[in-house]
Amino acid sequence: MLKKIIIALVVLLAFLLQSTVCTWLKIGNVIPNLLLLVTACFGFMRGDTTGLIIGFLLGLLNDIFYANILCYYALLYMYIGFLNGKFYRLFYPEDIKLPMALIFTSDLTYGLACYFFLFLFRGKFHFGYYFTHIILPETFVTVVLTLLLYPLILKINKTLDRL
Repeated sequence: MLKKIIIALVVLLAFLLQSTVCTWLKIGNVIPNLLLLVTACFGFMRGDTTGLIIGFLLGLLNDIFYANILCYYALLYMYIGFLNGKFYRLFYPEDIKLPMALIFTSDLTYGLACYFFLFLFRGKFHFGYYFTHIILPETFVTVVLTLLLYPLILKINKTLDRL
């Protein structure tokens, strides 16, 4: 029960930080994606089920508070958490290369899916501009944030394993 409470607190804290503090970390009109970082980290640290649940919860919070009726963020984060959870057996806590590669790939996939569902369907075909000005900068900023937050998330994961 304590594990579920700690995970719920991490989910709420990640959403609050994304909504408030990360907007102050805006670099060149790009905000790091803390929700994706937490989803991916818990996915490959704890397995596909936990990644799926955390991804769904973070995406659902994003959909609810930003008035998104279609709930595509909930589904998108859920799939990202699930797919990162498939790398659970390859995860070694000391090695940061796999987490950085997975978060880079996840954020790139997230950006491409957002472009496809939010812009391409509305007839906005400026993929080159969107890719170079939104997707790649957000991906690199999120990977840099991974270097700072990965040790903290790893410590939380080790605490959850001890409980």
